[in-house]
Amino acid sequence: MAKSYVVDAFTDKIFKGNPAAVLFLPKYPSDQLMQNIAMENKLSETAFAVKQDAAHYDLRWFTPRGEIDLCGHATLATGFLVFKYAAPETGDTVTFKTKSGDLTVTKKGGLYEMNFPSYDLKQVSVTKEMTQAFGAQPEAAYLGRDLLCVFPDGTDIEQLNLNMDKLSQLDGLLQHATVASDQYDCASRSFAPKLAVPEDPVCGSGHCHIVPYWAKHLGKNKLTAYQASPRSGILYCDYQGSRTLLSGQAALYSVSEIYI
Repeated sequence: MAKSYVVDAFTDKIFKGNPAAVLFLPKYPSDQLMQNIAMENKLSETAFAVKQDAAHYDLRWFTPRGEIDLCGHATLATGFLVFKYAAPETGDTVTFKTKSGDLTVTKKGGLYEMNFPSYDLKQVSVTKEMTQAFGAQPEAAYLGRDLLCVFPDGTDIEQLNLNMDKLSQLDGLLQHATVASDQYDCASRSFAPKLAVPEDPVCGSGHCHIVPYWAKHLGKNKLTAYQASPRSGILYCDYQGSRTLLSGQAALYSVSEIYI
């Protein structure tokens, strides 16, 4: 048996933010077993953490359709659990060894700050396929690991007429829609049909694309970003060039046992 936690990340209330499952294990099981657990969970991510010492863990993330190289909300969820159950032994910072290098989560008051790599964005042409997939025409598009489509001011991205089949045929591992916001610095939605996740409710790694764009566009490094999914979430961001700091809250939804 192993304990399995579900944490809602980038929110202080359950049923909001992005739910991630987290398992702490003495060692990694087989890739196939981790994939089966992720498919059974049917959440956008399941994180598997292996403790090295009080402040260092190995960490991997699986979507229902495969392992991913970077995940924000499941890292925040894992850090939240480390601080909840292991503090003060860990101090204020925990380091995760991942496929994207060493990632830190630092507890700062009621927020958990992650230090993540920024993605380099290459501007690409807006295509009719993008317009058909999103149900609205972007004014600009950029490609890193993911596709980032920027929509004109005033576009209601909460009401996009989405076509998941067409989204899955676009470039990028994920596809993000973003627009300027009056209440926040930017608003966005994130989609991952290639990973069997139609909409990722609050996407941390996506904001490693979104924040670099808006920081340069708005001429400011500190941004408050709103994820406009039905669950919604808020990210407090600091663009530092090659790195992007993402901060948010988290709420524990459940603790259970799985039989593996």
